[in-house]
Amino acid sequence: MATEAETAAMRRALALAAGLKAARPDLAVLVAGGDGDGLSIGGNHFIHACRRNMDLTYIVMDNEVYGMTKGQASPTTQPDWSRSKLTPHGTGVRRFQPPAIALAAGATFIARGFSGDPAGLTKLLVEAIQHSGFAFLHVLSPCQTFRPEQKDWKHMVHPFAAEAANDPAEAAKLIQNDDGMSLGLLYAQRLP
Repeated sequence: MATEAETAAMRRALALAAGLKAARPDLAVLVAGGDGDGLSIGGNHFIHACRRNMDLTYIVMDNEVYGMTKGQASPTTQPDWSRSKLTPHGTGVRRFQPPAIALAAGATFIARGFSGDPAGLTKLLVEAIQHSGFAFLHVLSPCQTFRPEQKDWKHMVHPFAAEAANDPAEAAKLIQNDDGMSLGLLYAQRLP
């Protein structure tokens, strides 16, 4: 069992990774988290990591639920999802769109993968690591314990219909028109 200090440190993975990258710029630094710690308690770290555009790769596994705390709604849960005892009538709150947040905050690489497609996910991970700047990899990761309906994701995911954008305004249009199940590179920009 992790101590309170260890648990708090795990919630600040991006802050620790930024410190590591600052101290050792020669390292390829990868950070992994979930939709809860990445977009809720660690949301501030996420926004500022995007803004700073440090050469980090941030992998967020998104299952639209707090699976480790018995199925509570997360920031990416649909507003009408009512299977949680804490929100039996749904959350009533619009859900976050992680790629849109990453773009607005300044990430220069945004992609979405699916945990059920290891080959495609590996390709995106390699591209994210090779990108010079902040790379955000949004990974759809079904939680079959608390969200059994997500078993259908394997039939719902599809390649991103458009070519990846390199202009933030174009990327915003593509992301806003996306159904959230598209896989592939959404946006990449090289800054001087």
